Amino acid sequence: MKIVHRNLVPRGPGSVKMIPEEADDLWAAYNLISEDDYVLAVTVRKVLREVASGGRDAERVKLKLEIKVEAVEYDKDGAILRIRGKNVLENEHVKIGAFHTLEIELHRPFVLRKDVWDSMSLDMLHQAADPTASADLAVIIMQEGLAHIMLIGKSVTLTRSRIEVSIPRKHGPAIAGYETALKKFFENVLQAFLKHVDFKVVRCAVIASPGFTKDQFHRHLLLEAERKQLRSIIENKSRIVLVHTTSGYKHSVREVLDAPNVMSMIKDTKAAQEVRALEEFFNMLSNDPDRACYGPKHVEVAHERMAIQTLLITDELFRSANVMTRKKYNKFVSSVKASGGNAHLFSSMHVSGEQLAQLTGIAAVLRFPLPDLDDLEM
Repeated sequence: MKIVHRNLVPRGPGSVKMIPEEADDLWAAYNLISEDDYVLAVTVRKVLREVASGGRDAERVKLKLEIKVEAVEYDKDGAILRIRGKNVLENEHVKIGAFHTLEIELHRPFVLRKDVWDSMSLDMLHQAADPTASADLAVIIMQEGLAHIMLIGKSVTLTRSRIEVSIPRKHGPAIAGYETALKKFFENVLQAFLKHVDFKVVRCAVIASPGFTKDQFHRHLLLEAERKQLRSIIENKSRIVLVHTTSGYKHSVREVLDAPNVMSMIKDTKAAQEVRALEEFFNMLSNDPDRACYGPKHVEVAHERMAIQTLLITDELFRSANVMTRKKYNKFVSSVKASGGNAHLFSSMHVSGEQLAQLTGIAAVLRFPLPDLDDLEM
């Protein structure tokens, strides 16, 4: 996220002008913008004009509007943020109080104004503006005849391409057809790889599969790169990593993020920190269950006893339409940090965030055992 200008008081009012430069930035903006905030942006609106014949003619006019936010919608596939609310800026075409929906796209600047910039909003803003926090990992998860190309950013996992080719069985007279179909499949995956994977952006590219499909495709990739002189692959072949997974479907991305050879390349990123924190929680839950808890009630009691070492919480809890709920979790995270604990805000658009959401969206690793927590109702 490019921050053009900021004029705010921490825990007080202010505004920030920003430009989303990638899909992660739109997700960050989606989490930053809350009900009753104000968003100013250039937009297009259909306006009716009187014409000489006495009738009316519809015309699309570009204008600047500021709206008081009532609802925010994130369109992952279209990479658009839709912000609905009432206009608060005097304008010859749009009355004050009239409803309008602003569409924020990549590279389109907007100004976000809040009455209170709380600690979580400031943290989100800092993370969004920090270029070193990006994971930017390209992953090809495949098996014979099926491949998914995914890009993992610091907050969003996007599926860029799905390649499917029918491959006949390897045995008997169909063997020639098998070889031809497999070559066609690898060629389709290679073309999608060249289209979607930019080594100026990604830290590494992972080819993952059960069995030997990943090795066969890797060999095909390098041979074709030499034959066609594909410089982007030849110059970056050391950044292409192979990982074994139990399946060729998208959910295996969590196995990719757990792989040590991948983790070493992205170890300083937000996505990697989330994976490590969740792994630590599950290990504690298995090996020393009295030092791990999840669910709002259990985690709150653990904090009252100053027991939280690491707090894990999803961004969905901060997007609650209920202002009191948002304030409660903001205050809770700040309090955990003030008492010496760590807090990890998980993106619900990542596989680790999805796993945490299945455990109510909030969990904690504790400094010391609290065996009586199990006696509390969730």
